[in-house]
Amino acid sequence: MKSAATQLLKKHPQLTHSEMLKVESHVQRETAEWFINTLMIEGIDVPFKYKRKKLYKNLKGQRVNLTYYPSAEVVAGFKIETMTVVRIKIS
Repeated sequence: MKSAATQLLKKHPQLTHSEMLKVESHVQRETAEWFINTLMIEGIDVPFKYKRKKLYKNLKGQRVNLTYYPSAEVVAGFKIETMTVVRIKIS
């Protein structure tokens, strides 16, 4: 049986899958009806973002598997590169 990550990558070639990444920082903030989660990963200078309906446990110090794609957002007139997480799983 194929893993969920493998199936996603085959169906959507623009996705990237990384395993055993160490989370340096995990911030959750509430906006309207979503919680925006931002992860900083050890050795990577780009934030990884994802949304959840409920608060999620703190992932700081955990090793995670991520499936994501690059995106950009404009903050105060500056274009900031981010990674949008499609799937996250604790290793």
